[in-house]
Amino acid sequence: MAPKVIVSTKAFTTVTPTGAPATVVLSNEGTIASIEAGVKPASAFPDLKDGEYLDLGDLWLLPGLVDAHVHLNEPGRTEWEGFATGTSAAASGGVTTVIDMPLNAIPPTTTVPNFKEKMDASVGKCRVDVGFWGGVIPGNENDLVPLSKAGVKGFKCFLIESGVDEFPAVNEEEVLKAMPLIASEDSLFLFHAELDITPEHTIPPAADTDLSHHTHTPSSPPTSYSTFLSSRPPALEESAIALILRCAAKHPTLKTHIVHLSASSAIPALRSARAAGTKISVETCFHYLCLTAEQIAKGETLYKCCPPIRESLNREALWKGLLDGDIDFVVSDHSPCTVELKRLEEGDFMKAWGGIGGLGLGLSLLWTEAARRRVGMERVLQWVAERPAKQVGLEGKKGSLVVGGDADWVVFDPTLEFKVDKSELHFKNRASPYEGLLLKGAVLSTYLRGEKIFDRTSGFKELGAPRGQLLL
Repeated sequence: MAPKVIVSTKAFTTVTPTGAPATVVLSNEGTIASIEAGVKPASAFPDLKDGEYLDLGDLWLLPGLVDAHVHLNEPGRTEWEGFATGTSAAASGGVTTVIDMPLNAIPPTTTVPNFKEKMDASVGKCRVDVGFWGGVIPGNENDLVPLSKAGVKGFKCFLIESGVDEFPAVNEEEVLKAMPLIASEDSLFLFHAELDITPEHTIPPAADTDLSHHTHTPSSPPTSYSTFLSSRPPALEESAIALILRCAAKHPTLKTHIVHLSASSAIPALRSARAAGTKISVETCFHYLCLTAEQIAKGETLYKCCPPIRESLNREALWKGLLDGDIDFVVSDHSPCTVELKRLEEGDFMKAWGGIGGLGLGLSLLWTEAARRRVGMERVLQWVAERPAKQVGLEGKKGSLVVGGDADWVVFDPTLEFKVDKSELHFKNRASPYEGLLLKGAVLSTYLRGEKIFDRTSGFKELGAPRGQLLL
């Protein structure tokens, strides 16, 4: 029996935003009917059936999270990830909405027929709600407005090689072609902000595999993380952001966004642009806030991603940017691959696929680090729920416990400690740089429109068919 009334002594709702006792009543349609401060007893609801009143006690009641940067890779690369496994991983971490990136599926989401093929592939597989980003690649400018009308939430491009042949990078001229079209739809233009400003072929792609044909001969051992880190310096992000701001200034109504900011040195330019009126937002990732270059041992290629995990001083500067409001929210950038493509046996950072597997661990990762810094859950929820929901046009429906919004909610134990092992990983290729970390705070159960979609004890057993919907 699905609960109709939930009470908690620590509920994070729009009525109790900093966490306080509250009573949340759900409608029969899977939305939130009412929220009242204080805990009402079951006797106040005489018409409830057994099991429809849920008292969480001192466990925390949180809104479902929104992860706006996930690679589900279906169709085409389902050996890497898929809708079923990816959304299951999301549910295990309290994420009730994901926005899928236009790559690394085959075909990419760069035309309406490709988009339809992706949506068709998702049918009956999604445990959480799924929205989609479209892609900007050379020559697809005539596809952008149709894609927007078909329901994509915005458009992503690369300013540097993506690592997959079917999603090539765009140059400044192509960016300027796309901008007015995206602005005309009041849509959002997202940038992978690295720009190769060095002589040709000196910057390695995301992976030197059969998916990416450039070669690179490092001057230091390819098994050393410092070799890879020095090949993707902060200057690549800084130069890309300079290009983006230069182009955005020509289209002042356009909303732009920097995905996965890694280099804290780029924050001052972004801050200045915002102060001057540029409509630009910024995300960073759990791995940049929780991991550091110093901890990456020889050959530990699970840590490779682009842009890279940088030094501890950079991590602290990113935290400052987040707390100061220069960075808007935090995402997983879950970008998995097969274990073979990580080249673990040879430990070659220059040839391994660049991407982090970690979907489902984000809330625990961020809460562990936030608690160390005496940052409250209300701030964390802004970064992983409220602001990303607003970014993709779902404010009032997703990302907060608000009357009229979807009844997407999470039961969270803020004190439960656990060590990350493979049993905590629910995505397809269960390998992650987070394995071995001791985290504090765990999702006990996740609900989508009032129905349980994950239970920490029993997993996905006896929870029925996937209930996720497409958000168009």
